[in-house]
Amino acid sequence: MKRISAVDRRRFLQGVGGAAALATLDPKRVLALPGEPDPAGAELPGSRRRRALELRMAAAVEEFRVPVPEHRNNGDEETYPNRIGNYSKGLPHNGYGEVDSSAYESLLHALQTGDPADFEEIVMVGSVPLVDPQAGLAFDIEGTDSHQMALGPPPRLASAERAGEAVECYWMALLRDVNFTQYSSTRLARAASDDLSRMSDFRGPKENGRVTPHTLFRGFTAGDLIGPYVSQFLLKTVDFGALTVQQKFNTYLPGTDYMTDADSWLAVQDGRGSFGDNQIDPRPRHIRNGRDLSAYVHVDVLFEAYFNACLWLIDNGATLNRGNPYFNRSRTQTGFGTFGPPHVKALLAEVATRALKAVWFQKWFVHRTLRPEEFGGLVHFTKTGDASYPLHSDVLDSQAVARIFEGNGTYFLPHAFPEGCPQHPSYGQGHGTVAGACATIVKAFFDDSIALSQITDVVQAAEDGLSLVPYSGGDVDQITVGGEMNKLAANVGIGRNHAAVHWRSDYADSLLLGEAVAISVLRDQKRCYNELFDGFTFTKFDGTTITV
Repeated sequence: MKRISAVDRRRFLQGVGGAAALATLDPKRVLALPGEPDPAGAELPGSRRRRALELRMAAAVEEFRVPVPEHRNNGDEETYPNRIGNYSKGLPHNGYGEVDSSAYESLLHALQTGDPADFEEIVMVGSVPLVDPQAGLAFDIEGTDSHQMALGPPPRLASAERAGEAVECYWMALLRDVNFTQYSSTRLARAASDDLSRMSDFRGPKENGRVTPHTLFRGFTAGDLIGPYVSQFLLKTVDFGALTVQQKFNTYLPGTDYMTDADSWLAVQDGRGSFGDNQIDPRPRHIRNGRDLSAYVHVDVLFEAYFNACLWLIDNGATLNRGNPYFNRSRTQTGFGTFGPPHVKALLAEVATRALKAVWFQKWFVHRTLRPEEFGGLVHFTKTGDASYPLHSDVLDSQAVARIFEGNGTYFLPHAFPEGCPQHPSYGQGHGTVAGACATIVKAFFDDSIALSQITDVVQAAEDGLSLVPYSGGDVDQITVGGEMNKLAANVGIGRNHAAVHWRSDYADSLLLGEAVAISVLRDQKRCYNELFDGFTFTKFDGTTITV
């Protein structure tokens, strides 16, 4: 595996701010500010400006002491000189989708120097620009710096794990129009479960060592396997102040997939738009299948789902986290700007932008992982004999790939969007990182152990998606606020996989990255409150509890 040489953040800090002494600095013994006496040996009483400086410096020192991890990619970029294991969309390619080597080197050069001028010199073709690689170099002054968080490495191109993830994406394409409620009774879903169970290294959830229609395409937390496939927070009606919003969404008409022929596939790889638009169903519907989820995550505001969940929990009187200073502790006060609704609502957008900076560094400066649609091209040309790529036999011999060929006459991975994936690498996942960060904030502010049935009726979409119907499963009382937040994060992250945009590992690993971002922000904010506050205790995605 190749060790990544990224921009030296500590050296940058030392160069611009004299921060070499940060690690040993006592925040209360700072240099005198203009017009104030030297405070050495004593804190100036009553100086709020001084106290604000101390808090900022204490947070900076604590974050500075977080070690810089070793950022490792999966080695594919070194292993394959033709870069077939890496993302190259938007750059020029040959007829097999192999990137032009000089164009790829121009991308690597810009990423190595970090010079804004070099990003303008990246050799591209078509009309679709790369999506904000320089976000990976941005700093933040709250939470741990993006370069001090690690992600990966992802599965290698030729690995059995990558093959298993690819087979899952092919089955998701085949089942895109099958309702989640029909998985247990649909022959195609049973075939998908059996095929995935035969994979050498498939990491999705299983029952007794096998993938089943119940575990099919679900997330990795305990809450993901309880209750309906779709989280209650994507179904319930939400009030935006005086505006009531029924969560019916503009979805896409069934039966239409994209990039199933060589010409359209190559045009998308080169970024040669425009690619047309999805066909919108004239009737908005509740989410009931993979195509509906794909449509939602195609255009959602990245923190939208968790903001809606937060609004619903507040308006329905959900129990606050017991660590909240205003949880049955104050006779005279309630939370608002701190520990109240405006605080948590605004914080969701706040952690989302920090999560994006963290994952954008991983995407562009560490991993540059190829997208499923690019992998689908490797499958097609290998299966047709036009080229030979080092793909694991699990994907080449899978029933899913064979069924795709029966339907389309090619082995390309059918995509839910005409333009394919966005113009940035696959790993990590932006939606997944934001999901991890925002879901963590909601779990921190509310009691995540409360059964949702104590607050509301549990529902799922009717088969036509036009109404909600009661869920009558025997596990209804096991559905908790925290479990549904975890499921909401999975619905969004894995929803991108239903569209053929991402891999399972993109979602699963990025969720934990986002969680780390949120925890670091909560930790930095903790020192700033005037209330007596011992911290929020909640359950992490791995099932352990933490107090922040």
